[in-house]
Formats: sequence, C-alpha cells, structure tokens
Amino acid sequence: MTVTARSSDVWAKILVSAPAIGAAFGAATSLVNALSDSFADLEGRAYTTGGWSVAEIMSVLLDSGWAWAGLAVAVGWLVTRAGKSRPAAPARGGAAGALALLAATAAYSIVDTIRSGGCAWEWYASEPPLWYIAAVIFGAPLGAVGACVRRPGAIGLLARLTVPVGAAVQMVVLPPGRNEVVQTMGKTIVWTAAAAAIGFIVARFLTERRRRSPAATESP
Repeated sequence: MTVTARSSDVWAKILVSAPAIGAAFGAATSLVNALSDSFADLEGRAYTTGGWSVAEIMSVLLDSGWAWAGLAVAVGWLVTRAGKSRPAAPARGGAAGALALLAATAAYSIVDTIRSGGCAWEWYASEPPLWYIAAVIFGAPLGAVGACVRRPGAIGLLARLTVPVGAAVQMVVLPPGRNEVVQTMGKTIVWTAAAAAIGFIVARFLTERRRRSPAATESP
C-alpha cells in the first residue's frame, strides 16, 4: 500500500512539474524571439548581411534543437534524481520529457498567438501538429536519457554527454542564424560551452572511476 502511494505521489509530481517547466521554457523562448525581432532592422542591408544583437544571439541559442532536446533531458533528470526505484526511472523520465516538450510547444504557440494579436484560444492553429508529434517521439527517449544521468559506468557517461555532443553536432550539420556573423557567434559560444562540458564530464567520470576501484591501484 505504501509503495503504491509513493508511486502515485511520484507520478503526480511528474504530471505537475514537467509541464510547468516545459511551459516556462516555451514561453521564455517566444518572448526572447520577440525581443530579438524588436532589435532587428531587416530593412537595412548592413544589418541583414552582418548585423547582430545580444537578444538575437540569445534567441538563436534558446530556440535551437539542442536546447529543446536539453530541456527534455534536464526534466527527465530532475523528476528522477531523488527516486530510489531505478527500474522505473527511465519510464518516468520518458513521460516527463514528452510532457515537458508538449507543454513547451503549447506555451510557445500561446505566447506567439497573443503577440501576433490573435485570439488566445486559437493558439493550437499557430503550430503544425507535426511539432506535437515530434515532442512525444523525441521527448520520451530524451527524458529517459535524463533519468540515466545518475547511473555509474558507461550508460551514465553517455547520458551526460548527450546534450553537449548533440549541441556540437548541430553546429556542424545545421547551424542556426540568419547571416554568417550570427552563425559564427552562435557556433563559437556553443562549441566552447560544449567542449568545456565534455571535458568536465569525462574528467569527473575518470576521477570517480579511480575512486571506486582502489583495489586496482593496490599492489598484491
């Protein structure tokens, strides 16, 4: 009875926290995009070809695929980090990741609709259904990855490397930005942060691995 109650509490927490975090992220992304547009002078040739603003760089970073993927991973980690039931953690993380991306997509649509002067109840028409389908298809496995972040060994290492490696790869395959200057700045920031994160994660993994196997360093 106690185990069932605890499980219900965990799922209730997921149903509340994951959508709340996702909605906050989606709304913030839309607002940052609006702030970026307010600084853009797209009628001027100089700005179009080489201009940039801090708000635009923030928009490029926040509204990138790797950032949305990172949201699902982070939420999957957050809702499972205090749990003790490891077998159920990936399922809970997967559900949380999907809910977070669904809520983020909906909140983004709502804020965009309101900003454009439309009726709030028409928000569902501002984004194609494909984005909601993608939120579930990608959010579930990414949330499960987040639930594996605390695990020791290779699984935990790969889970922790998912976001920084994914961010670095996206900068090669599909760099965001409307001109070369914005793309270069975005790639530089992401690659620098990704390299620092990867270095820290790998160094910490190796250090913890040495601490957990003292017998390997002791002579017989």
